[in-house]
Amino acid sequence: MEAFTALSQLVAAADGVIRSTFFILIAASIGSWTLILTRLVSGIRQRRASAGFLAHFWQAGSIEEIAQWLRARGVTDPFSHLVHHGFNAVDTLRNRGREVAGVIAAASPDEFMTRALRRAIEQDRTRLENGQTFLASVASVAPFVGLFGTVWGIYHALSAISKAGSNTLEAVAGPVGEALIMTGVGLVVAIPAALAYNLIARENAKTLSQLNAFAYDVFAFLSTGVKTDLANQDARQTGERVMTLAAHARGNAA
Repeated sequence: MEAFTALSQLVAAADGVIRSTFFILIAASIGSWTLILTRLVSGIRQRRASAGFLAHFWQAGSIEEIAQWLRARGVTDPFSHLVHHGFNAVDTLRNRGREVAGVIAAASPDEFMTRALRRAIEQDRTRLENGQTFLASVASVAPFVGLFGTVWGIYHALSAISKAGSNTLEAVAGPVGEALIMTGVGLVVAIPAALAYNLIARENAKTLSQLNAFAYDVFAFLSTGVKTDLANQDARQTGERVMTLAAHARGNAA
């Protein structure tokens, strides 16, 4: 309570530089906490969606069931997004005989599938890292912004004391103590941002590690069917149903 009172007095008596510094720190704090709470809620939803999709994926009796899941639920997490890109790659490979494109025609099925899955992982990496740069910037810069406010406040406090002609401890302690509060404000803004950055980075690394491991299973799951289908164009009954469902899933998730 005393700190809040001192802070209020400091802002009320401060010049434009101190007030601007204070409001910059407050804006950074609001932005950090907004991002932290948003990531917390989205992280909980994503973990639930991932757990549901993976449970269905490993329990599915056929690829048709997975395509139906995507058609009904859409892409809701990184793992379903990876499978969605795999279905798109299979669809492209099946149609490349009719619609030949330079890069697609030149690549083997395995190479094309690998690139598609890698592209999906990189898209998820970019999405997961969204906001981390802001948190890192706040964590690293906020203490120095607060320190700048402290230095500026002390300078003006000492100048005022010098003009008043009083150099006693009572005259110096109050203004200098109020100025030092700006350093505390900078730390209060920086510490939650630093902790949140580390936690988000850890969760992202864990998710991406699981996603990379899952990509090997998806590659084996889909590439075998692609090779069989490309080797034997007459054996299409199951493949046609699979790709029809996959095309619907792609359209609904886009």
